[in-house]
Amino acid sequence: MHTLICGSIAYDTIMVFEDRFKRHILPDKIHVLNVAFLVPEMRREFGGCAANIAYNLKMLDGKPLIMATVGDDFQPYDYRLEKLDLAQTHIRRVQDTFTAQAFITTDLDDNQITAFHPGAMNFSHQNSVKDAINVSLGIVAPDGREGMLTHAREFHEAGIPFIFDPGQGMPMFNGDELLDFIDKADYIAVNDYEAQLLQSVTGYTLNKLATRVKALIETKGAEGSVIHAQGCQFQIPAVRPQKIVDPTGCGDAYRAGLLYGIAQNMDWQTTGQLASLMGTLKIAHRGGQNHRYERDEIDQRYFEAFGSRIF
Repeated sequence: MHTLICGSIAYDTIMVFEDRFKRHILPDKIHVLNVAFLVPEMRREFGGCAANIAYNLKMLDGKPLIMATVGDDFQPYDYRLEKLDLAQTHIRRVQDTFTAQAFITTDLDDNQITAFHPGAMNFSHQNSVKDAINVSLGIVAPDGREGMLTHAREFHEAGIPFIFDPGQGMPMFNGDELLDFIDKADYIAVNDYEAQLLQSVTGYTLNKLATRVKALIETKGAEGSVIHAQGCQFQIPAVRPQKIVDPTGCGDAYRAGLLYGIAQNMDWQTTGQLASLMGTLKIAHRGGQNHRYERDEIDQRYFEAFGSRIF
């Protein structure tokens, strides 16, 4: 059985400005801002929540299916997914659009200026969960607004358990809409900032929201994570990374661990620990898909961190 991953596929173009923005942006001239930054260093990464999650789940020998929409410029990503042996059955090409992409300029203080173009992502509702077969688990990750609404409804109608992962898409929805997502979902996954926003918009505490699902997972970066499930709070420690290079995609790697643990009927402590490890393995590499580990390596790192085997 497969795990259907509904979300974005995107290109991330990262540029480094070898100076500090504050030296070139005059506070009293913000209303007439007109600046240009020379960026000698630039790289393009393969990203998007759905593809990042699938990449990590495949590493665990899971069975991911990506459901996403892409544009006319998809060819390089197409070639990459073929090499990774990730099926494109439910990746829809939307003519006369660009694949979603972020343009990120970073200065020497790690400040960022980002422009995001959703492109084909706005047509994600043209995909249907009903078209996917042999699916036993799913996730609704950040995507086009209508697509997220549609896919959550279709998962619920089909009786397929899924994780609701609003991420940076949360501001697109009001409190009633978020509660409707939660009532349809079996699991919620948010980071600590998103958890605060979710409580503020819905008017419910995390403890109350957790009673509406099988599990609510809150990640807290270096402080680890907490899984609210079965009337308990499972404290998941962060795994010490070998080095810290880039947090981009760590949340997606964590979610891949969650999906694998749920699909394999692991207990929540083990599932959370595997998810924590996956996020840590990612942070030692730049970009969302440049880390590569075999299952025996992951098993060994899990043993070193937690004293038991995962596979």
